[in-house]
Amino acid sequence: MLASVAHACPPRSYGPWEQVAWTLAEGLVDRGHEVTLFATQDSSTRARLQAVAPHGYEEDPSVDAKVFEALHIASVFEQAADFDVISNQFDFLPLAFSELVRTPVVTTIHGFSSEAILPVFQRYNATSHYVAISDADRHPTLDYAATIHHGIDLASFTEGAGDGGYLLFLGRIHPDKGTAVAIEAARLAGLPLIIAGPVQDEEYFATEVAPWLGEPGIDYVGPVGPVERDALLGGAIALLHLIDFDEPFGLSVVESLAAGTPVIASPRGSMPELIDDGRTGFLVSDAAGAAAAARAVTPAMRVLARASAHDRFSSARMVDDYEALFARLLH
Repeated sequence: MLASVAHACPPRSYGPWEQVAWTLAEGLVDRGHEVTLFATQDSSTRARLQAVAPHGYEEDPSVDAKVFEALHIASVFEQAADFDVISNQFDFLPLAFSELVRTPVVTTIHGFSSEAILPVFQRYNATSHYVAISDADRHPTLDYAATIHHGIDLASFTEGAGDGGYLLFLGRIHPDKGTAVAIEAARLAGLPLIIAGPVQDEEYFATEVAPWLGEPGIDYVGPVGPVERDALLGGAIALLHLIDFDEPFGLSVVESLAAGTPVIASPRGSMPELIDDGRTGFLVSDAAGAAAAARAVTPAMRVLARASAHDRFSSARMVDDYEALFARLLH
């Protein structure tokens, strides 16, 4: 299992790729498989941990991203003959090694950060096994072995009553994620908004978010860990996910559903796959629509949201899907 080395596994706060890699590795261990997790040295796992990077480069400025990514990926392929399959949860860079080994490499494509990386996936399309994380994120020029939605540990999320009386933004502070639109929607709805997540775009935060933080009811609490995230999700009336890009998946969306909290989102990317409009949340086109949706959330929607997470987004279901794919490729 090849994880990213941007963050530890499991991540302390933000780190969706690392969270998926860790959840899958732990689930495969539970099924009796021998799993080696390639991650940072400060990771924690019941699998066999192999590590060259002391910490995630997003968490420790002394860790050079290019140097430790190169050493990290090389360490996997130097041992490739010891494995039945390599699950690449690390994006496109490991593909450059994939034709140098006989071990099947299954690459989960966690979205396309830009069109610039597409030629790498196209170059190795004929010899690789690609997994899409949503049907919406399938690229028409690539072939896929499967679409596998992410799964989460449902036991980590407590069913909440939404009795905090606030709306929640949970994710990286970036124009793509629509933090400023969430602020506008909350103000139109006349409801408090809690903003949680790392600042990824400092200029956007300074110009579009920070000026509102002095206003009553608009609070930024920074990145949050699992315990704080669970409490924030359970207490929220709804999660605002008013994105301005085609979201490949949206881990915070299914985490919100697991807490029984409906999601109000833009109908882009994977959102129509994850959200049952009018039942587990709402798909809206703008801040005004989001404000109206926030006022239309009902207690019954919380029950449906939680049920949807259990039925569709459990870690057990994700492990089932990957286990079946690995078995099919091997046999």
